[in-house]
Amino acid sequence: MVYDYFELRMWVCVSDVFDVKIIVENIIKSITGQAPDQNLEMDQLQKQLRDKIGGKKYLLVLDDIWNEEREEWVSLKELLVGGAKGSRIIVTTRSFKVAKVTSKCQPHVLKGLSDDDAWSLFKEIAFEQRYADLTNSAFVEIGKQILERCSGVPLVIKAIASTLSYKETEKEWSSFKDNELVTISQNDGKILSTLKLSYDNLPSHLKHCFAYCRLYPKDHQIHVKTLIQFWIAQGFIKQLNPSQSFQEIGFGYFKDLVERSFFQEVGKRYPREGLRCEMHDLMHDRYPGEGLTCKMHDLMHDLAESVAGTESSIVDSNKIASKAGEKCRHVSINPSLIHLLKEKKLRTLLHFSHWTPQNFRNEIWDLIIANCKYLRVLKLDLVNFKTVPHSIYKLKHLRYLDLSSNFSLKILPQSICKIQNLLALKLDCCSRLQELPKKMEKLVNLTHLACRGCSDLTHMPRGIGKLSSLETLSMFVVDKDGSHGGADLSELSGLNNLREDLTIKNLGFVQNAKEKFKAANLKEKQRLRLLVLEWNGDNDDDDKSLEDLQPHPNLKELCIRGWRGDAKFPSWISLLTNLVDISIYGPSKFKHLPSFAQFPFLQQLKIFDLTELECMDDNGPKGSQGESESFFPSLKYLRLHNCPNMKSWWRKRSIDDSNEDDTTVMGTSTMAFPCLSSLIIQNCPLTLMPLYPSLDEDLLLANTSSRPLKQTIKMNITSISRPTSTPSLPLSKLKGFHVAKIEGLDTHMLDESLQLFTGLKKLRIKDCKEVDLEGMQWEALKNLSYLEIANFPQMVSLPLGLQHLVQLKRLKIINCSGLRSLFPVLQHLTFLEEFEAKDCKELKLSAAEIQIFQDHIRSWRILRRRVNS
Repeated sequence: MVYDYFELRMWVCVSDVFDVKIIVENIIKSITGQAPDQNLEMDQLQKQLRDKIGGKKYLLVLDDIWNEEREEWVSLKELLVGGAKGSRIIVTTRSFKVAKVTSKCQPHVLKGLSDDDAWSLFKEIAFEQRYADLTNSAFVEIGKQILERCSGVPLVIKAIASTLSYKETEKEWSSFKDNELVTISQNDGKILSTLKLSYDNLPSHLKHCFAYCRLYPKDHQIHVKTLIQFWIAQGFIKQLNPSQSFQEIGFGYFKDLVERSFFQEVGKRYPREGLRCEMHDLMHDRYPGEGLTCKMHDLMHDLAESVAGTESSIVDSNKIASKAGEKCRHVSINPSLIHLLKEKKLRTLLHFSHWTPQNFRNEIWDLIIANCKYLRVLKLDLVNFKTVPHSIYKLKHLRYLDLSSNFSLKILPQSICKIQNLLALKLDCCSRLQELPKKMEKLVNLTHLACRGCSDLTHMPRGIGKLSSLETLSMFVVDKDGSHGGADLSELSGLNNLREDLTIKNLGFVQNAKEKFKAANLKEKQRLRLLVLEWNGDNDDDDKSLEDLQPHPNLKELCIRGWRGDAKFPSWISLLTNLVDISIYGPSKFKHLPSFAQFPFLQQLKIFDLTELECMDDNGPKGSQGESESFFPSLKYLRLHNCPNMKSWWRKRSIDDSNEDDTTVMGTSTMAFPCLSSLIIQNCPLTLMPLYPSLDEDLLLANTSSRPLKQTIKMNITSISRPTSTPSLPLSKLKGFHVAKIEGLDTHMLDESLQLFTGLKKLRIKDCKEVDLEGMQWEALKNLSYLEIANFPQMVSLPLGLQHLVQLKRLKIINCSGLRSLFPVLQHLTFLEEFEAKDCKELKLSAAEIQIFQDHIRSWRILRRRVNS
């Protein structure tokens, strides 16, 4: 039997178009995770919606509403009846009329910043970033007069202050106040006009770039690298300095707009690092725009729409499609509406993935090719077409073509190679694509060839090495048996402008490996950030050497997969002192790895499936590593997975380390990772390793020794605490702890550990046969919000100590076959929101207990495996 109860929480942004059917479709999608069939009639959608919300309490947020027609609101409200008592709808809007027609209650009006807060924000931007002198009373007086016109609106304050930060003299500030700002009323309705002053003060080249952003839907996460490529394709980027690439110049444009507050939420998450970068790092990044995202504030989006005028449009309804006039040059469009467009001189046609993927009919291709001959940018990712027509070559002005995530696409027409203006060809995640066009060498201007996730690619076309302008080549696939006549590694030789990442696949199949490896000339590719070397296949690699694949010392990330050759690591690894991330995947013959301990910038180290690995370092604990201060000075994330022969971190052990008495911490065990935040050890019997008292994120130990944990919780970390922090007890800041099948972990040791983990928020305990949960002290875990207990067949009832977990929000019990009762402990967990019991065959709830669940817990379920009769 399965019981479940859900409080539904939905956030639906409807912005410009208030269509009741679209809103209902979005609500259903937010509940089920899947969009309903677009062909369903309204009465069918209504039935689906009633089935989902009937009898359930829900919170629905409709964000940024502009519809002022009362009848449409009445229609929507009628569809939403049937929810449980306490259901609520919240509407956000910038229109008082909308607030009036949507509800009889008094609206909550957001107020501007206080005078002090407004001035604090203004002076931080206007004075501290650029030229103006905060000690000059004239500047201050003018600044406060200007600030009065900003109405306390943070976005307006930031935009105006950013504009002033580029003006160096008191005269320029006065001129702005008297000649530009004076035309703006202090009325709140004139916010857009005030923002436009910042736009008017932009250099002309930035005006085009900003207005183009109107094509993004509101609140859309903008990928900066792609945005810059759009600007390049439209000719907005001017290359005044030949030593700079267009991408670098475009990134400079983007930084200027960020500093002037036209973008917000700027951040970067490198795909392999998982580390968020600070704004300062972004502005000095030598990989322009890679991995960087941002957003536009809704008001800035309105400004972009205003200044773009009729030249740009987002076409997501029949009505808007019919309005797109002859002057329209740039559109974002649902492909199903393309046939309604009348304009024949489009320069941009974009599809964004928030529109439901659909079957792309060949007639749409015909319409685009026949009617959009002037296109420079064509983005048709995730629209599920199977073929690209031969006639695509007629789009001779095309500079940017994105066909990514079309999973049924197997082949591209050779005629693409006739589009000689093409700068960017994106094929990421076209997983069934088997080959690239043979004559790609004719695309002499091609700068970006993106093919990540094209797992069926069999080879690269010959002549690809002639594309000397290439900056992006995300994957190079070696022809396994030469039957496809593909390019060999020597074609990489001259591609020294490559940036970002390069994955080389099927290295195990290279013939004349020493010659070809050297011919790839990886050591001259100084702009590469990430290099992935994949061997694949079962070939014997004894005639191949990693030594001949030496990369440039600038490399930031290195990944080696499936190296089956000799067990010797290449000597060049010691030269890659700029590495931030190292990943090594088996199978391989490595018995030990080189010392990475003194790499100054290394933040992540991941080791997977090295079944012959005996130790991480061939040196002794003190050996060549020096003192503990220089021991992995920047390492934040360490993962060791499935290395069953690795018992010690070091090959050479000191006398102290042979002492198995874990009550005393001696010798090398005092060596510790000073900055480590997350540690994962799975299926590695490590009994001796550096300790980890400074962990503050996650510790996962599965099928490994408990000895390093014992030593860590006993040590005094005053001398090795993080440079920026005050000394504290070992692991007292740890947020997540997961243990499973730990040798030597008993009730006393686990209890002793948890008493130290006072900052713990998430705890998983699985398969710990020597642990009695009832005998533990749970009082110290006052911050715990998530608890998972698995594979404790002897547990008959929830441990009474759990009632002390006053902040617990989620509780999962899995495969505890002896569990019969959840009460009375569960009644004390007043903050509990979610509960799940799975495969607990003896657990039964009375009607009264079920009622307690329904009254107090938002989401709960009890699942049992079905047994076939």
